[in-house]
Amino acid sequence: MRCDRYRRASKFAAVAALPVLLMLSLTAPAAQAAEGDPVSLPPLRLQVGADEGCAPASAKSAQTQPWTRRALQLSRSWQLSRGAGVTVAVVDTGVGLSVRALADRVSAVGGAGQDCVGHGSFAAGLIAAGPSGKDGAVTGVAPAASILALRGTTQRGVPSAQLMADGIRTAVDRGADVIYVGHAVPNDPGKVLLSALARAAAKDILVVAPAVPDIAPDGADGRPDPRARAYWPARAPQVLSVVDYGPDGGRPQGAPVALAPDLAAPGDAVVGIGPKGSGHYIGSGSSLAAAHVAGAAALVRAYHPGLSANEVSRRLVQAAYPDTIPRLDTYAGLTAVLATERAVEPRDEAAHVPPPPSQQPRLRALLFAGGGLAVVLLVGAAMFVVPRGRARNWRPAQ
Repeated sequence: MRCDRYRRASKFAAVAALPVLLMLSLTAPAAQAAEGDPVSLPPLRLQVGADEGCAPASAKSAQTQPWTRRALQLSRSWQLSRGAGVTVAVVDTGVGLSVRALADRVSAVGGAGQDCVGHGSFAAGLIAAGPSGKDGAVTGVAPAASILALRGTTQRGVPSAQLMADGIRTAVDRGADVIYVGHAVPNDPGKVLLSALARAAAKDILVVAPAVPDIAPDGADGRPDPRARAYWPARAPQVLSVVDYGPDGGRPQGAPVALAPDLAAPGDAVVGIGPKGSGHYIGSGSSLAAAHVAGAAALVRAYHPGLSANEVSRRLVQAAYPDTIPRLDTYAGLTAVLATERAVEPRDEAAHVPPPPSQQPRLRALLFAGGGLAVVLLVGAAMFVVPRGRARNWRPAQ
């Protein structure tokens, strides 16, 4: 009896523990973003305080492929394009010139060759890093593309509409094919961003930006306010705006609500490179999702060099996996056969009435038919009359 009670109690405890285990699995830290990777990676920072040191090289590396590689179908996409010949401008906190995974493929303007925060280097790695980590576990979307580093923030990572606009203009002047802007600001004072974006559009350059900041801004009460609102430059009509999703298909709790984004892409629990060394960091946010889309745009521009920036943007959106917010499908963006820009209208052509046929062939046919019928009748009469005449011993008249 006592053993039975123990068994029943054990079964009850196991059943009661299931909800707790489920909650623990759903709230597990995102540090294990790489499937089966036990390594806890240091978190990516957005800004660096005045009393903090710059981001160091990470001493830890990913041991297995991140979930994003399969979600983006990179192995299939690389059979068609690796982004060679395309330059992606990264308007962010800078990109470290000594990053091994980007060796010999980064050029910088001004002081953008140094990245104190690490965010710009991380984003540039998501766009174009070569293989790093164990067995090349971590690789950018377009590993043959070139990076042009520009500042869109202060050295400590504070974003500025004016700095972003200056970075966009410089990227246009330097001949970038795709411009990635790594931050979002809640307003565009003096419409400086709109002016720079118009210049990029006039030069047929695709601009990609996060639809929302990675962390919700503080409200009037000092608490994070994730409510939907317009952020720039993503709100501009010529910009491809992107929001993030995670390994489970959803967004982190408390993430800023995006206002009519164009695309969704992997952005939560993402593994990437640091501003120096060969180690890896882990980060989350729509800025990282936008970096993946910028890399996909580089693949498309390399594979379809005749497409305009608008056509590349349209291809990525229309070939995306259908959802409430279309989800980036890199391989489909390369291979999809889309409808033409406008349907071909059927033309009303004048009816063509052929002339009446000639009567001569009909008359000749009637003559031949009549002659043939006469011959048949004569032969038939001869076959009937001649035997009867022989039977009666008819003689011709003398």
